[in-house]
Amino acid sequence: MSSGDRSQAVDVQESKTYEVRTYGCQMNVHDSERLSGLLEDAGYVRAPEGADGDADVVVFNTCAVRENADNKLYGNLGRLAPMKTKRPGMQIAVGGCLAQKDRDTIVKRAPWVDVVFGTHNIGKLPVLLERARVQEEAQIEIAESLEAFPSTLPTRRESAYAAWVSISVGCNNTCTFCIVPALRGKEKDRRTGDILAEIEALVGEGVSEITLLGQNVNAYGSDIGDREAFSKLLRACGKIEGLERVRFTSPHPRDFTDDVIAAMAETPNVMPQLHMPMQSGSDTVLKAMRRSYRQDRFLGIIEKVRDAIPHAAITTDIIVGFPGETEEDFEQTLHAVREARFSAAFTFQYSKRPGTPAATMEGQIPKEVVQARYERLVALQEEISWDENKKQVGRVLELMVAEGEGRKDGATHRLSGRAADNRLVHFTKPGEEVRPGDVVTVEITYAAPHHLLAEGAVLDVRRTRAGDAWEKRNAAEAAKPTGVMLGLPKIGAPEPLPVAVGSGCGCD
Repeated sequence: MSSGDRSQAVDVQESKTYEVRTYGCQMNVHDSERLSGLLEDAGYVRAPEGADGDADVVVFNTCAVRENADNKLYGNLGRLAPMKTKRPGMQIAVGGCLAQKDRDTIVKRAPWVDVVFGTHNIGKLPVLLERARVQEEAQIEIAESLEAFPSTLPTRRESAYAAWVSISVGCNNTCTFCIVPALRGKEKDRRTGDILAEIEALVGEGVSEITLLGQNVNAYGSDIGDREAFSKLLRACGKIEGLERVRFTSPHPRDFTDDVIAAMAETPNVMPQLHMPMQSGSDTVLKAMRRSYRQDRFLGIIEKVRDAIPHAAITTDIIVGFPGETEEDFEQTLHAVREARFSAAFTFQYSKRPGTPAATMEGQIPKEVVQARYERLVALQEEISWDENKKQVGRVLELMVAEGEGRKDGATHRLSGRAADNRLVHFTKPGEEVRPGDVVTVEITYAAPHHLLAEGAVLDVRRTRAGDAWEKRNAAEAAKPTGVMLGLPKIGAPEPLPVAVGSGCGCD
């Protein structure tokens, strides 16, 4: 072996591995991409798939939205305690919304945690890990306000062909069920030029789909007093050559103005899809939630969107069992769902968020009542989703081929992709090679409540720069040296890692 080969072998042997576990909304998913980028920039390498804690550094990016969020975190931390004892030098870090909220409590309840950091200072993680190692004591650093817009940080994006792009952080709303403004701070908008520069750079790398991301994405422009800033941004995205698909999440009905609808309809690469949280169909409950719209206003927006974009797929978030919700209130929610005809809805049973006004409101609904209402709502929405999907049968659609969307694709000899309206479609695998990021044209032959099938032959395959980027990235990943895992092997299949559910925290 040459001296160069020996040097490389030493580097591989000494490489430290990391694992990031993500809970909660898309904002957390994107923050985790930044955490991974920071760690790789500091010399760490990603632990093999299914490491399940068998890494030199394990980072929990937490969510504080659900009542049992802390129980989930401490349960997982407890599982890692004996692994850390057997693995000298292993470090555990906890960040995100729960860390911002609980601060010192985490180290008191789990003294084997090395680093606690908040939502505003994720860029400090590598420094805090090193400081904890040198000083041999836990490092707790929670910034009270944003130090630098997080998109300036290095990022390890999970996809080669699709990317999140943050346009704002924080939220100025005061919904009584939501703790996010207290943990993420007031809304701070990013400069339009910086946003467009990032998108252009991503497109240059092969990305063909971007999702504009904000806690209240369509309030963009509040910092500068321009109420049409978001629609202008959508139109500017339409002028970026090579950018095929633009999405955004999650908008608030209060800020959903006619100029946004016009921009969606008139900008070809803005997709015919809208996810807009309704939360409740009852005016009484919406008032108690401190939502600044009522049922008529919400349904009116949907009517305008459908008039301008007839094939738009509209999805939503709904909370069942909010304190004080009567049977009549719940019937109003069912009525709104029937009128709106959402293609899908992310439905949640109300969960107390410690630190929110709703947690101490009178009229907390018994669990069995909430469960019964929840089941009725789900049954209604399943019926509507299926009916709406059946309308797609016979349509010819362009799909962007997706990675990891179809769990049964291997057994069924199918691939999966997303239509322009974001519906999931499983299609027959064609004879020629098709890569994630490529575009195929198919005819829909069957509809289920949550997906569509295209069982015939693929009508057309378009190889794309996004597919090239996916292929190049996979080749580079395969050529990378990986760190040697020094922990003890586990018997049996690891538990699946937690994933983000729905559109986010349900607080938009």
